[in-house]
Amino acid sequence: MLDDLLAGAIADAAERRVLRPLAAVEADALNQRPAIDALEALAPADRVRIIAEVKRASPSRGAMADIPDPAALAVSYEHGGASAISVLTEGRRFGGSLEDLVAVRSAVSIPVLRKDFIGEPYQVFEARAAGADLVLLIVAALEQERLQSLYTLIRQLGMTALVETHSSDEVARALDIGAGLVGVNARNLSTFELDQNLFGSLADQIPSGVIRVAESAVKTSDDVAHYRAAGADVVLVGEALVTQGDPMRTLQEFLA
Repeated sequence: MLDDLLAGAIADAAERRVLRPLAAVEADALNQRPAIDALEALAPADRVRIIAEVKRASPSRGAMADIPDPAALAVSYEHGGASAISVLTEGRRFGGSLEDLVAVRSAVSIPVLRKDFIGEPYQVFEARAAGADLVLLIVAALEQERLQSLYTLIRQLGMTALVETHSSDEVARALDIGAGLVGVNARNLSTFELDQNLFGSLADQIPSGVIRVAESAVKTSDDVAHYRAAGADVVLVGEALVTQGDPMRTLQEFLA
């Protein structure tokens, strides 16, 4: 599944590149206002921080929410206390787009994450051109040399990489490239099975000074508390916010 998602994302980027060459996207990226410091926004605090996600669908759940106005949803997240907004920009299986990211970036004042299957520099320049402050890198999807080069490019453009892991070996690889923001995804992106205890089993391998992010398997405030007790500085929440009637209230409950 992960290989298919990455291949599809790269193929879609290649189509966009025909319409808008790298030089043009790079120029847009360099003309953007400076990225917001996501490491500062997500720094450990007295209470857990939440990255709230704009997410229409997923391969495991199918369609979840129409989200006709992603900017309005993002504003409700910001008002509800989110520390950052994640925007799915993958179109084939998640129903997202770069246009969603542009709309969200123009509507909120907190950092915005481009969550996609990133495998080449063009996608990183696209992210910055669209106003992203963070870019997701999935260790399992990338050879170490490519992971390092994409991470370096993200940093050079002033953004922050959220480096996602699923195992002890992947945590080590994330730390080897110098990641300051390391996520542990409870969802195995090869099988799409969930293991909420995976974060707790890996958290001690992430040293102090590196922000620890728990991803997936969040349905209730108890799930957020579970991750917090296991050492999470940040919890990324998507499905639970878009499938319940009042995302702002749900978010506030999670933060409480």
